[in-house]
Amino acid sequence: MSKSEADPIDWSLTTWEGSLREQLRRWAELPLENIVRAQEEMQDLTDRLGSATKSRNATESETGR
Repeated sequence: MSKSEADPIDWSLTTWEGSLREQLRRWAELPLENIVRAQEEMQDLTDRLGSATKSRNATESETGR
């Protein structure tokens, strides 16, 4: 049996709506502890990227670019 026969493609997941639905389904299956940890990690990343952007913008304004 080939891989395609054993694991058929779910074409409903290949649309934007299907992809979003699958992401929400997987997110809902996570334990609360994992959800909180993931949100904290996303906030940390947001903070780091935000501070890097502010730093870059300050450097560009100092150099006149």
